[in-house]
Amino acid sequence: MPMKEPKSGREFHRRTAAQCFNKAWDYLELKRRTPEADREMLHLAHASRYHWGVVGGPKNLAVGDWQLSRAYAELEQPQLALQFAKSSLEVCEKNGLSDIVHTANEAMARAYAVSGELSLARKHLARARRQLDLLKLEKEDRTIFTDQIEQTARMIGEH
Repeated sequence: MPMKEPKSGREFHRRTAAQCFNKAWDYLELKRRTPEADREMLHLAHASRYHWGVVGGPKNLAVGDWQLSRAYAELEQPQLALQFAKSSLEVCEKNGLSDIVHTANEAMARAYAVSGELSLARKHLARARRQLDLLKLEKEDRTIFTDQIEQTARMIGEH
């Protein structure tokens, strides 16, 4: 069992987790990455998830696993993309995270799309859409989530 972190250590882990997540996201948004940038993206996503594992709650863990799934899908690593998507979905379901479960299902859809399992990708994408429709969100947040779902839809030929 990990030792309890002092307040200063907890703040360090939170700050580092958020910074690594944001930097990994910057790499995810690039249209073209070098092999070095791909590695940096993975290092950052794993570092973020590690630090959230020290101080975060279930939502942080689910989002961290979602980002790892997304990164591995970008790199066309379907087994790892699916492993982290499943972990994200399990954390959401176990902890009743209805406000983000749509992201976990989007990750499942993306991972299945990368693996060529299009019927499973469509199933999870439909779930993600239904779950997102149930949420009351700010317009900007809804747009971000809708864009992610639509990007995945294009991957499986829905658009």
